[in-house]
Amino acid sequence: MITLYDCSTAPSPRRARILLAEKGVVHDTVQVDLRSGEQLSDAYRQINPLCTVPALRLDSGLVLTDNAAITAYLEARYPEPPLLGITPEEKAEIASWNWRVEFDGFMAVAEALRNSSPAMSKRALPGPVDYPQIPELAQRGLARLQQFFATLNERLAQRDTIATDRFSIADLNAVVAVDFARIVKVKPDERHPHLQRWRALMAERASMSL
Repeated sequence: MITLYDCSTAPSPRRARILLAEKGVVHDTVQVDLRSGEQLSDAYRQINPLCTVPALRLDSGLVLTDNAAITAYLEARYPEPPLLGITPEEKAEIASWNWRVEFDGFMAVAEALRNSSPAMSKRALPGPVDYPQIPELAQRGLARLQQFFATLNERLAQRDTIATDRFSIADLNAVVAVDFARIVKVKPDERHPHLQRWRALMAERASMSL
């Protein structure tokens, strides 16, 4: 059975949990305590030298150390339901919107959080190397988040899903990004009625409670 190295309070492994649930994949889970720095321990470095979660250990022993690899593997191994698209056009649309979610959503929150939180004064980037904070990046991250919400709201004005006419990895990751933004006190408001409607619709999926 495959094993997910998880942290129940962190956004990145939540993406993997939701994906596994959407695919209906039974798996074991090992919790990694990020608050105590367990991801930097020698024991965890043996599992994932990048010192990040999630990580997914396959039956073969191969360990996938990021969401991109985990998504690619699960889509190929468990093609139903298809979350990366079916036709070439769908695959392109989903890839494009998923990148926007990654770059304009997740990275913006990370900029705002990691460059402002006292607990991350020397941990401005995840991984084995310590990097100092740059306060100006925190302000830029907040500005980027506002634009990200505006972009999603406009995109969802006349549709129920972000990339194509069915739920995809872009929707999955956008849910986690939008929810993650609350940690820097940014959330959809009256300026984002379509984004709010979409988030309520996404909440109807059982996987989103994970």
